[in-house]
Amino acid sequence: MFGLRAGLLLLGSLIHAGLSCYQCFIDSDDSVRLCWGHIITEYNVRNIDACFILLDKIFNHEQKVIDAAKVGRGYDSVLKELLMGEIMPIIEEFDQKMNNDTVYKAMLQTAADNFIAMASGLPRASGCFPPCGFQALGAVYNCLSCQYDTCEFPLDCPPREITEEENNRTQMWCKVPFVLPSDIQIVWRYTELKTVLLSRFKEVTVGVDKLYSIPSARPEHSGTYQCEIFSQERSLVRIYFHLTVTPRAVKGHVELQDVFDQALLPAGQFPLMLPQPPFAVVQLPGPDLLTVCLTSLFLLLFLILGVLFWSSYKRKVNNPDPELESHRTRYVLRTA
Repeated sequence: MFGLRAGLLLLGSLIHAGLSCYQCFIDSDDSVRLCWGHIITEYNVRNIDACFILLDKIFNHEQKVIDAAKVGRGYDSVLKELLMGEIMPIIEEFDQKMNNDTVYKAMLQTAADNFIAMASGLPRASGCFPPCGFQALGAVYNCLSCQYDTCEFPLDCPPREITEEENNRTQMWCKVPFVLPSDIQIVWRYTELKTVLLSRFKEVTVGVDKLYSIPSARPEHSGTYQCEIFSQERSLVRIYFHLTVTPRAVKGHVELQDVFDQALLPAGQFPLMLPQPPFAVVQLPGPDLLTVCLTSLFLLLFLILGVLFWSSYKRKVNNPDPELESHRTRYVLRTA
């Protein structure tokens, strides 16, 4: 009787000190039934405490068992079925019967090995992808806590800075590195401010489109854009884009502002302007470009001269000189 009480106390201390795959899935009453007839061969005495210590060694402190149980979300129920399928037949066989510790050790170790082999073949979790988002498929079952360890990342992702020149196409993609459910809904929002406060945003579109496109960006498009992904009305992630659209003439304005700022400097600090040369040096084009230009110029000149020559010739043919024609007629009459 004393051994039974001590065993129950030891079992309770093991459960409270740290759970394991065994304690997660096997009821404490079944464990008592399993260890009831445990006999220490060396002393030929029944000792439940030694049986619980054996269970703790084979299942609780064996890293292979813990690693095999690191399955993806939803497969903890399969782990329970696998372990109970190995332990419950032993319980039924050992219930109210005496067995030596060597028999216990051999059968429990075989059960643990079978559990490791089968559990290792179950789907693994996809893992956690930083830095943000509720990643349900990244959760890993933990035998030490009998629950899933979630990624514990915030829903809000750090804002992404986008600088675009005016009139250019701007595209923002609502993409995440982790796997999303098939029933997602995407909400796009916008605010003129540079902020991540949800109350500042106004809803723009609702649907499944991950792309938000601005065909021709203008300065008034500057601001913060947010896309939020939902699944079954639960928020999975919020991604922010801070867009700055720069006008095309902004460079000239910056240079003028720089001159103005320098003019406001105290006396003696305004930078001296070097005297400009009386004439500007004109940089000639390269040899290849110069050759092409000269060749084109000569061809154009020859073409113009040819047109002028041809026009003059046609004019003489169509309009012969009257005096020359008179001499030619008299010559023909004399010879006749």
